[in-house]
Amino acid sequence: MLEPIIPLILFAIVATTTPGIATTLSTASGAQFGFRRSVPLLVGSAAGLATVTGAAAAGLAGLLLAVPSLQLVMKIAGSLYLFWLAIKIGRSGPPNLDVSMARPNSFLGGAGIQWMNPKGWAMGLGAAASFAALASGPMQLALLLGAIFGLAAAASLSLWCVAGMLLARLLKTEWQWRALNIVLGLMLAASIIPMWRSA
Repeated sequence: MLEPIIPLILFAIVATTTPGIATTLSTASGAQFGFRRSVPLLVGSAAGLATVTGAAAAGLAGLLLAVPSLQLVMKIAGSLYLFWLAIKIGRSGPPNLDVSMARPNSFLGGAGIQWMNPKGWAMGLGAAASFAALASGPMQLALLLGAIFGLAAAASLSLWCVAGMLLARLLKTEWQWRALNIVLGLMLAASIIPMWRSA
């Protein structure tokens, strides 16, 4: 029963584990706030990817491809939001001294990152085209892709969050924290570039 969807599961695991916007934010949140306080971001991001891939499979991605101006608006909004987050992370210090990033990102913030990321839409559209034969129709395919990508994202982002927590244990001085946050902020800012390469 599972055998036909194993390639889809592997695709989802690789796609959600490779470094990108959500993984960088999860690592930064784990380092700054720990796992428990990062849960809303992790769940929101996983739910966001699940709904994006599901919507792509159901046909909404076709609308984005047909209306380039809507795609441009999403790219601009997503880029501005991510750039703001990158500055916020890059300027923050140790968790106990930080004032600029006093609260972890919310469920809606995590979900919104996925909805404004054209890479997520392209991934959902690619998965829908590649694995359409696994379902009898668009809605069944939407549910299948949404469930698999949501679960894969929840697992991989949790691992990135834990990696951030482990990294935080190595940091002893304010300077080390600031260096880590600058690197994470730069990584997040750099992750905006691929959004525009497909433009």
